[in-house]
Amino acid sequence: MIKRWLAQYASPFALGDMGIMGMNQRNISYISRYNPRRLYPLVDDKLETKRIALDAGVTVPDLIGVIEFQHQVSSLLDKIKDWPGFCIKPAKGSGGKGIVVIVSQDGQHFLKPSGKAESINDLERHVSNILAGLFSLGGKPDVALIEALINFDDVFDGFSYEGVPDTRVIVFKGFPVMAMMRLSTEASDGKANLHQGAVGVGLDINSGKAIRAVQHNLPIRYHPDTGRDLLELKVPNWELILSLSSSCYEMSGLGYIGTDMVLDKFKGPMLLELNARPGLAIQTANGAGLVPRLRKVEKLGRYATFSPEERVRFSRREFAAEVQLSMKTEPPMPE
Repeated sequence: MIKRWLAQYASPFALGDMGIMGMNQRNISYISRYNPRRLYPLVDDKLETKRIALDAGVTVPDLIGVIEFQHQVSSLLDKIKDWPGFCIKPAKGSGGKGIVVIVSQDGQHFLKPSGKAESINDLERHVSNILAGLFSLGGKPDVALIEALINFDDVFDGFSYEGVPDTRVIVFKGFPVMAMMRLSTEASDGKANLHQGAVGVGLDINSGKAIRAVQHNLPIRYHPDTGRDLLELKVPNWELILSLSSSCYEMSGLGYIGTDMVLDKFKGPMLLELNARPGLAIQTANGAGLVPRLRKVEKLGRYATFSPEERVRFSRREFAAEVQLSMKTEPPMPE
């Protein structure tokens, strides 16, 4: 009985051998060490992130409006009436909490990706909850952002269910070290958050091709709602996505960040948001640990300087899927 129970969990020693990074190691050795706290507001506040991204020439989704105070809530309909679809989100939210996506509307009925209709009263109540801090980090008062929807590229047809797929890239000291695509499902209500039931697809950092996929931390091969073979996924404009992600290091000043990019079919890659405390599920999606890659970058030294393009070339060469595979299969070097 106990043996069967223990067999469900991996040994801490086996995880260490794979280079899997745990929560404490992430918080102490990387986030605390490489992310100055004074810079957190730049990424914890999505309005601030938009500002620094636009200053740096990075494309972001169009901003329809901002609601900062309760007395402005009644102006919501005026702001959204001419937009067929839009997204309402808390500026200081995390993990996809408080995000409402509306894909169509007739002024009275506002349809979510699931087909559920919301009224303007429902949306106004949601905005009031955002302002009260119901979804914000630490429960602090917040503001509501209203953004235009992304026209996601047709190449992702069938890979995502009623939602925009996004690409999460972990960037360490400006080097893109690991990537995955997050695909929405019916269970995730059109959102791309893995803990809400979205699919995570690990991507080869060199080519942008899928190497593995998981849902609820378990391997899968086909999208649970569309049946599309997830291993056929290849992200276009991969070089540009990596370069934009890499340049977020200079833009934010943070050494360890997660960059969330989307591919708009008219505007190309766009930055959705930055995360100073990116989750660790990307390791499960890739079937690989972050630690060896982070240490390889650290070995370059504190004073080594590279342009974003040089850092991308380094990562594509050193962290390519075939390189990682050969490291696993090659016998150890003789002493």
